Amino acid sequence: MQSNFTNSGFTFEWKDVYNPDQSELEALALAHQLPIAAVIDCMQSEHLPKYEAFEEYHFIIVRFYDTACDANSDTIQKLTRKVALFYNNHFLLSIHRSESAFIKKVADKYAHNKHVQHPFDLVCKLVKNALETFETPIEKMEVEIDFYESKVFLRKKAPNLLRHLYLVKRKSSVFKKLNSISGKVIENMQQSHKRNTFYEDLKDYHLHLETDTDDLHENIHQLLNIYISLASQKTNEVMRILTVFSAFFLPLTFIAGVYGMNFHWMPELHQKYGYPAVIILMALVTLIIFQWFKRKNWL
Repeated sequence: MQSNFTNSGFTFEWKDVYNPDQSELEALALAHQLPIAAVIDCMQSEHLPKYEAFEEYHFIIVRFYDTACDANSDTIQKLTRKVALFYNNHFLLSIHRSESAFIKKVADKYAHNKHVQHPFDLVCKLVKNALETFETPIEKMEVEIDFYESKVFLRKKAPNLLRHLYLVKRKSSVFKKLNSISGKVIENMQQSHKRNTFYEDLKDYHLHLETDTDDLHENIHQLLNIYISLASQKTNEVMRILTVFSAFFLPLTFIAGVYGMNFHWMPELHQKYGYPAVIILMALVTLIIFQWFKRKNWL
């Protein structure tokens, strides 16, 4: 499918193509004097954001958040989709697999904007709007982190808490990686055109998004570390209690074992007060251990 936004108010040619077959891609390449292999290759889903400069045109790949992705997605290919942009001084060609709301939004918003005079201006807006699609999932993840943080610190049980924290960590890592790569693309975009207000606006927004993704990534890492530390502390507390009980019962078990052997020539077996003496001995040992633990602040 193809949408020609040239007649929508732009002073240059802009063709937006989605879900094209190979014959359509070849026709577009010939019409705009682009390498056929490069146009066909831009449909590969695994590409990361990049910028390439050629003599007659410039090529950008940008990725945006896929609102229809599965909730358990945690890779770049599953969380995002891509848009390929070819442009020079006279035209802009955008190619992607399915219809994208943010492209239509840009077309409607800037069609009659007199300040958009060059394809580079529109490319800046397209890249910025692609980055803006990450705002909603980042805000949602921040809310999730606040929710899980309260569960962790209040020691409340939450089903699959560690699994959910790990999934948020994976997503935040994807966003941080994409934002870092996109930053290099934005820096290289200066090669294709002089810096202007559209480009400066794009850089400012990228810095804002970079701050948000870094904070998100740091917060989830800290929360995971706290969760693991509290889990270890709880395990240590259980082990401490078990050790204390063992320390009390070990000497008592030894005394009971000695007097449970029932040899014939054990003098205590024939003593009238043998049994209460052993019980008193056990109580005395228990008291001594208790006082020693108190002195060491182990209780």
